[in-house]
Amino acid sequence: MDLAQKVSDHPWGRGAEPHSVLALSSRDGDAQEVAVKSMIDTSRAWAGRLLVFAGAMLCALRCAPGQLISVEGEKPFQPPSGFASKQREAAERDRRTRIEADHPYTLSELVDLAERYNPSTRAAWENARAAAARLGIARSDLLPALNAVALANTTRQGILFNDIVVQQTLGVFQPMLQLNYLIFDFGGRSARIDEARQQLLGANLSFNRTFLDVLFETMRRYYELLNSVGQRDAAQANFDNAETVRKAVDARLNVGLATLPDALEARAAAAQANFTLQAAIGDVDIRRGDLLSLLGAAPSERLQVQPLAEIPTPEHLDIDVPQATERSLSLRPEIGQQTAEREAARAEIRAARSAFFPSLQLQGEVGVYRTYGKQDLFPGGYVGPQGEWNVNATLEWDLFDGGRRSNQLAEARANERRAQAQIDQTRDEVEQQVWTAYVTVRTAFYQRDAAAALLAASQSSYNAALRAYQLGLRSTVDVVSAQRTLAQALSSDVSARTTLLTGLADFAYRTGDLLQEASRKSHP
Repeated sequence: MDLAQKVSDHPWGRGAEPHSVLALSSRDGDAQEVAVKSMIDTSRAWAGRLLVFAGAMLCALRCAPGQLISVEGEKPFQPPSGFASKQREAAERDRRTRIEADHPYTLSELVDLAERYNPSTRAAWENARAAAARLGIARSDLLPALNAVALANTTRQGILFNDIVVQQTLGVFQPMLQLNYLIFDFGGRSARIDEARQQLLGANLSFNRTFLDVLFETMRRYYELLNSVGQRDAAQANFDNAETVRKAVDARLNVGLATLPDALEARAAAAQANFTLQAAIGDVDIRRGDLLSLLGAAPSERLQVQPLAEIPTPEHLDIDVPQATERSLSLRPEIGQQTAEREAARAEIRAARSAFFPSLQLQGEVGVYRTYGKQDLFPGGYVGPQGEWNVNATLEWDLFDGGRRSNQLAEARANERRAQAQIDQTRDEVEQQVWTAYVTVRTAFYQRDAAAALLAASQSSYNAALRAYQLGLRSTVDVVSAQRTLAQALSSDVSARTTLLTGLADFAYRTGDLLQEASRKSHP
């Protein structure tokens, strides 16, 4: 077939009469020149559109609202407008604790509120839930992955057809299902699952540690509040006693039985007692706010607690220190958490070792495709739907990776040794903490008994000194001194009792008994 016959068969040549090869060649050259000019004009138009689009995007980026950083280093950053209201809303969203102002709360009730509403326990619980989700992610590697994919593609490009360039358009639509399954990897998946399982155990023990911390912190702040209330009551009693002495001195001064310096001394003592009382009243409000913040309530809430006089304390100390130390090594959650980290490191070692061996993976896909194509010199064509499938079994073995796997294995072994060293360090710290807590409790028992004896003696001394002063048998200095000694005895008695309660709570915290007792409780 000659060139004239080819052109006559083309759409451009139908109905045309071929005169000569030269004329046809000239016509083909004109057509090619027109096509090239059209392509150049089209390219220029697209280039102009791209420039306009790029300019619009640049303007949008420069004119976008908001300020990423402070314009000047000497001035604070200004958040966007409306952000302050979102910040306040976020801070107030989770406030759920409601305090009954007329109800005196016991320690167990306060502990229950802290366990339910303290933000740190909720954060630790969500961290444990995230670890459980990571375990589920690791377990998903045991099952095949099935994906639905739909590919739609269209292209238009120039191709060389004989001695001319022809524009060609292709369109493909191809929906399919893809299957990927790791058949065998020498224990890599099981090691990663075991690592995730140990991490979940560590997260649960971390929650127990947070739970234990919140429990002890509630008790400690509760006893601090009781101590502040007791100190306020002692300061009030001291102020009342100082006023009694001042009135007695003023009465004797009015009848000429006391001197003005005696009266000034008594008035100074009363003023000092009032100063101490006001400080004690403020400290009560501060300690109450500390406890309320731990419960997830506003520090300004009105909170009443069970009085110190209604809280019983043991009469004697009955603690076996070696047994308590052994018990703490089994119950303290931080030791358990570090043990889980060590086991996770061992699983990481197994996973790193599996990387030195090959893995076998199955890949498959099945679907249909539809294709449309057209060249400018010919009519378009369509094919479809046509079924297709493909299955591959891939054996992959990394022979050289620049030492990456060896370094990963060395890192995993170092993590195991570090975890064991942390366990040894925590063991020593726990044993020291248990011993210190025991000595503190033992001392607190002696101090409580001594403070009770001091209070009884100081009260009797004050009563006798005041009576003797009223009878003219003692001086003002003596009665003021007895009043100050009684004030110190009242404060020491309250401090000794609350210190004993705090010491007992601290000993149970250090041994882990608090957590064991809390696990026996049932909450609705």
